[in-house]
Amino acid sequence: MGEIFSLLFTNPITNVLVAFYKLLSLIGVPYALGFSIILLTTVIKLVLWPLVSLQIKSAAKMQKMTPHMNEIKEKHKDDKKKQQEAIMMLYKEHGVNPAAGCLPLIIQIPVIWSLYGVLTTVVAVTSISAINKINAVLYFPFLRLTSVWDPTFLGFSLAASPATLLSVAPIALSVPLITGVLQFILSKMMLPEEMPKTQKDDFQSAFQKQSLFIFPIMIGFFSYSLPIGLSLYWNTFTVFGILQQYLLIGPGGTKNWITKAKTIYGRNK
Repeated sequence: MGEIFSLLFTNPITNVLVAFYKLLSLIGVPYALGFSIILLTTVIKLVLWPLVSLQIKSAAKMQKMTPHMNEIKEKHKDDKKKQQEAIMMLYKEHGVNPAAGCLPLIIQIPVIWSLYGVLTTVVAVTSISAINKINAVLYFPFLRLTSVWDPTFLGFSLAASPATLLSVAPIALSVPLITGVLQFILSKMMLPEEMPKTQKDDFQSAFQKQSLFIFPIMIGFFSYSLPIGLSLYWNTFTVFGILQQYLLIGPGGTKNWITKAKTIYGRNK
């Protein structure tokens, strides 16, 4: 099973990453490995764009239906059968397939997991023997690596974590902070512009509000503990996620922020 997974996902991703690295090195781009990670993540994000779009649109439709679903649950709270029938009718009326948001996510998982695995291996390469393991899965001779690549990016080692760099380079703390802030913005955008009154005190609303802060803090902590190369990949993914969310749905829960920012800017202009 592991060999099939590598054949279908890990090896192709490794080849694309090395191809980007060789190209950027050839034309003299500094920090070639870091920019190769950004390029690879961008390509994968663009490939997954249609699937993620389906997931985002499905989630937006489900959000709009939530007040109606709450009404149905309250109306038929003593009859689960009628409750399920009414909810299915609601799905049909709004043209929503509850599984539509899950399928794209399931398809994305092996690709994202493979990308994570490849980058974990790549940023830890510090010897010729490790390079030879990468060379063993490359498709073409011209892609073969003959030396260990430079693991630095904008002054940071992609193989080091902010936690290990903090004592010698306090600025490394900016990496998990940026990661957490970007994730917070994306999480906020995924919320509706305004929470319906019927939702304000229910469990789902409370869970969404807690997740808005808990998830970015958790991701920021992971970024603090894991190699910076992985944060580079995650932040690239998140920036594309923010862009895609905005193009498909709009600012979502950040609309009030944007309105306030425009108001303040107008006053100071």
